[in-house]
Amino acid sequence: VKSNDRRRSTPSFKNLQPTSKLASRVHAKSSNKNSRAEQRLRSALFRKGLRFRKNVKNLPGCPDIVFPGAKVVVFCDGDFWHGRNWHLRREKISMGHNAEYWLRKIESNMERDQRTTVRLQESGWCVLRCWEHDINHDIDAVVGKVETCVSERKVAGHRSPAI
Repeated sequence: VKSNDRRRSTPSFKNLQPTSKLASRVHAKSSNKNSRAEQRLRSALFRKGLRFRKNVKNLPGCPDIVFPGAKVVVFCDGDFWHGRNWHLRREKISMGHNAEYWLRKIESNMERDQRTTVRLQESGWCVLRCWEHDINHDIDAVVGKVETCVSERKVAGHRSPAI
């Protein structure tokens, strides 16, 4: 997909009000990088001896963790923003404040994640998407999955151009 072919499906904030001043402050401070889950995963990977780059801007989606030599990228996806258990979460959101906006926003995030994954895979990258919940509740399993993928790809001889 060429960048000029993409259309923005995220709704505007026009005519929408925040649920509360607190909610507005919380969402304004949300960052798309260096979340607690991402920091925990990076620390655990580093302790295992895995070396990586973080937030590589010249790759599609600006992956959270990148292993250039093995051509492996890792995204730490927030449960709310990226639609974990979407069939259940969708129901709950649809009953809340500004439901139309949030449903369209999260669905557009999910679609963007799919497009990013496809673009990276077409370029020869292995894409791992880790849920915030999984990182927080079973980090050893997540680290094991990343470690296995990186070591298998290194053995297979995957090489990437300089990032």
